[in-house]
Amino acid sequence: MTGKARAPRTYEVGPDAAGERLDRWLAGMRGAATRSQIAQAIAEGLVSVNGRIGKAGQRLHVGEVVEVRPRVISDGSGVKPESIALDVLYSDDHVIAVNKAAGMVVHPAVGHRSGTLVHALLHLYPRSKWPGDPERAGIVHRLDRDTSGVILVARSAAAHEALSKQFRERTIEKEYLALVHGRVARPGAIDAAIGRHPTDRKRMSVSARRARAAVTTYEPIEAFAEATLLRVRPQTGRTHQIRVHLAASGWPIVADPVYGRGRRAAGPRVAGGFEAGATAMPRLALHAARIRFDHPVTGQRMDIGAPRPPDLEAALRLLRREGKG
Repeated sequence: MTGKARAPRTYEVGPDAAGERLDRWLAGMRGAATRSQIAQAIAEGLVSVNGRIGKAGQRLHVGEVVEVRPRVISDGSGVKPESIALDVLYSDDHVIAVNKAAGMVVHPAVGHRSGTLVHALLHLYPRSKWPGDPERAGIVHRLDRDTSGVILVARSAAAHEALSKQFRERTIEKEYLALVHGRVARPGAIDAAIGRHPTDRKRMSVSARRARAAVTTYEPIEAFAEATLLRVRPQTGRTHQIRVHLAASGWPIVADPVYGRGRRAAGPRVAGGFEAGATAMPRLALHAARIRFDHPVTGQRMDIGAPRPPDLEAALRLLRREGKG
């Protein structure tokens, strides 16, 4: 196995994480590895708390120092490039912006060992020296599988660190389009802490016993009889933040199988009781439409947008034909 050692990363536990499990706290960080990778790292003794080997289920306390030591990684030969079409919005020697298609998983994980964005990147940029874990190929942040839109990828360790720092410091601006159930009359903000659901650990909730601060702003773009197209800007980066906040406000995203109405894919009702989202919007109606960030090398403010996807446009056309209500 060939590779190089990288410096360990250290984090201090803040008040909002007191009492949280070590593995879940690490999984909730920006740019975190997958839960299975975190579990493996802890099992291999690569994670310590105040100098002692950490355990996945141990509870954290304010002021503790968590250190994560990276593996000496291979050259990435375990992840095979795959010829998968990508819509590249921007590319230079330091950063790539891709318009991710709905249904594409970002990086390999349990149940998704092929067909991911990482596999496509390895094929499209075969000479890149991707930073970090080869299974992540420079991925800086994530989008859910069924969320379409712009995602950033770093092509060097320096670019990865610079972009990760901007995410941590919240200087990166992200803008989404969300088609939701219900009429939203005016712009507003949702300020509600998010944590694991108290009974369903696969979901997030604003009613969690242990939660972290989360803020989302929104504004209506187009209103229909029983649905609204929103422009949404998350001010923080919690797991499923937009989906949780909008659902908690009474406006679940169309076709959201986890937080949607009845917890199944269903679209806004239109004339004759026909459910538009069940046909024209076959997946979560959420699109990462724009991202603004400082270029990791030049410092220039970048503004990259991803066009509306065809399935969202089809749902909107159907709603317009049925009338504004």
